Formats: sequence, structure tokens, C-alpha cells
Amino acid sequence: MLVSAKEMLQKARAGHYAVGQFNINNLEWTKSILLTAQECQSPVILGVSEGAGKYMTGFKTVAAMVKAMIEELNITVPVALHLDHGTYEGCYKCIKAGFSSIMFDGSSLPIEENLAKTKELVAVCEHLGLSLEAEVGSIGGEEDGVIGAGECADPNECKQVADLGVSMLAAGIGNIHGKYPDNWAGLSFETLAAIKEQVGDMPLVLHGGTGIPADQVKKAVSMGVAKVNVNTECQWAFQEATRKYIEAGKDLQGKGFDPRKLLAPGAEAIKATVKEKMELFGSVGKAND
Repeated sequence: MLVSAKEMLQKARAGHYAVGQFNINNLEWTKSILLTAQECQSPVILGVSEGAGKYMTGFKTVAAMVKAMIEELNITVPVALHLDHGTYEGCYKCIKAGFSSIMFDGSSLPIEENLAKTKELVAVCEHLGLSLEAEVGSIGGEEDGVIGAGECADPNECKQVADLGVSMLAAGIGNIHGKYPDNWAGLSFETLAAIKEQVGDMPLVLHGGTGIPADQVKKAVSMGVAKVNVNTECQWAFQEATRKYIEAGKDLQGKGFDPRKLLAPGAEAIKATVKEKMELFGSVGKAND
């Protein structure tokens, strides 16, 4: 069932676990993640970047696919369809398309503009029963052409945004999109503690979940992170499994070139990655809490 992410994250925060956001790129990604969530009886958030939405021909297509797939696969666990790192314009497109959750990433804007646009979107989302994620402090690496250095967020700015009534808050604590460099200093738990002190029980979001050591993820969850985003790791798993299939020449055997056979190893690899993350985040078996 397609729902707002607000309640599932409040439950995660209270239960000291996190819900995984796994980005989708096509039908295989979506199907693999939904089936794994059902198998694990875990709530799940399907993330869609604006670039991925465009690749899948538009947000209306994505919403229609997800809603139909939930019905056809008899998915009974809570599922949120969430815009990831959305622009102001992108947020309204996803609201119109039927998403159940959106993220407005105003972190690159002056704080006054970030606050004003976030406040406007809070009112819209509350009226429609949607959840809204806001961001303070850039996340490192690149996401849809937006490059951040991984600056730590200002706890006082976090409080200003949280006080607007957002459902969840993404705050930079040294995390990075994509592959982490060898000289990465790790998450700044000092910053996380300072943010938590300012925002209280507000569910926090950890972007850049790929490559963060398990012990750091668990510590972040224990300190208030209720949502962890994973994208690159699923892409790596899909790529590696597909490469092995082709290098073994299986695509040349019989009808191994059939997309249903060619893409199957990658889809199974995504399932394994998602299950591993759900176990790490502690969300397995939490669908009916």
C-alpha cells in the first residue's frame, strides 16, 4: 500500500531502527525492492531522483507503475514513493503525479529562501496528507549534477527548518553520495548530536548510505537517524552480477539474450543488497508495528 513516509519514520524513530530508501531506475529495480520488502516484512521508501524520473519518461509514469505493481504483486507492507533531492518545480510535478512523499532540497539556496519555500511546501503537503523531507547542509558527491563537498549542517539552521513542521530532515554530517574516498574522515557524530539537541524527536535522514561502515550506520540510527538512503550499492550489485553473466557467455547460450534472463542475475543481486541493508537498519519485521 502506498502511504506517506511520516508515520513509518515516526515509528522507526520511536523503535530505534531506520527505514531504507532505495532509489529506483526502472521496472527491475522497483520489482526487486518491493518483493524484498514484502519478504522481509519491512516498510520501504522508493526514491526517485529527477534524473531517474525523466529517464522513466516522467513522474506520472513512475507513479502509475509503482501503484500498479503494488497491486499486481500483492504488496501489503507500507510503501512510500518519494522524490529524492527535488527542486521546487520538481516537488509540484511529483505532487501532481501522485507521489506520497517529496523532498525539497533547498540546501544550495540562501537559508532565508530555503525556509520560505520549505514553509510553503509544508502547508501543501499537510493539506494533501503527504510527507515532506527538507535538507540543510550539502551532502557530498554528486546527485543529478548537483555537487556538494559534504559540509556539516548548522544545528541552528536545522532547528529553523524543523520548526516549520517538516516530516523529516536531511542534515549534512560529512556523508557523501556515491563512493567514499580513502581519506574520508567518517560521519561527524558531534554534529549529529548537536542537531539532535536542536530538533528533538524529528526523524533524521542519512543520505549517501553506500559505503558507510555498519558500525557508523548503527550509531547514527541510535542517535536519531530514522531513514537511510541507498542507491549506488544497488547499482554496483546489478552491474557486477550482469557482468559475470555476460563474461560467462550465458547470454549466448540458448535464449540467454532474452532480457528476462539477461537482467535476472542483476535483479537478484539488488534483492540481496536490499535485504542486507534492511537487516542492518533493523526494519525487518517492522511492517505491522
